[in-house]
Amino acid sequence: MSGPSQSPAVIAGRTDFGGQPVHAPSGPPLLEASNITVRFGGVVAVKDISLAVRPGEILGLIGPNGAGKTTLFNALTGFVKASEGRVAFDGRDITHAQPQVRAKLGMARTFQVERPFEDLSVLENVLVAAFLKYRGRAAENHAYDVLERVGLADRAAQPASQLNLARRRRLELAKALALEPRMLFLDESIAGLNPPGQQEMVALIRQLAQSGLGIVMVEHIMHVIMSLSDHVICMAFGELLAEGDPHDVAAHPDVIRAYLGDDDD
Repeated sequence: MSGPSQSPAVIAGRTDFGGQPVHAPSGPPLLEASNITVRFGGVVAVKDISLAVRPGEILGLIGPNGAGKTTLFNALTGFVKASEGRVAFDGRDITHAQPQVRAKLGMARTFQVERPFEDLSVLENVLVAAFLKYRGRAAENHAYDVLERVGLADRAAQPASQLNLARRRRLELAKALALEPRMLFLDESIAGLNPPGQQEMVALIRQLAQSGLGIVMVEHIMHVIMSLSDHVICMAFGELLAEGDPHDVAAHPDVIRAYLGDDDD
């Protein structure tokens, strides 16, 4: 089975990024998904998954390749239609809402493969999103504020095509933040970055959560997601394998088997 070469339990013990989150989100959930099932023809990609995310909370989705994480992620954000179940945002049923409707309500996402407008400047890329909220000088000021927030203000005039991977990831995040979301979905925003880049992105994500943003993360770098997440859901073959505190999930025997296989395999 493909996946990390180390047990999640071993990786969860690492403290590269300062250990567990210090904030403790409370209050009613902002995002609720109940009994989500996604079918593609006769294939069940996601089966009966439920979750809830509060403002300021980070939910990590983990699992081996092919576990159904991305499909669930896409069902939550409206890019894939749920075959069964219900998705609610701030108490409103959005199960059948298109992505642009969800964005207007306060949901934004990044993509695993960055999609900048290569011929536009960094600022112009963010302005495209900012114009959905503001006009004229207000949009430009908002875009600059977002670039400053993600550490790209000094690159505002640079063509997006000239950015390295770490800055492209920050630009992808800036485009999402320009929509002023209350719930942010991060699709492997840290994968592929070198250790300093990982640490910078982790610090930024923590700041976003501490500002009150609810965050759902799909990430394959186990020590990153275990360090960041308040709550973790592990999937395998489209189904829930384990959920709860990151360390408890990492130590769960079924999770360890999913990543490393049985001893007698």
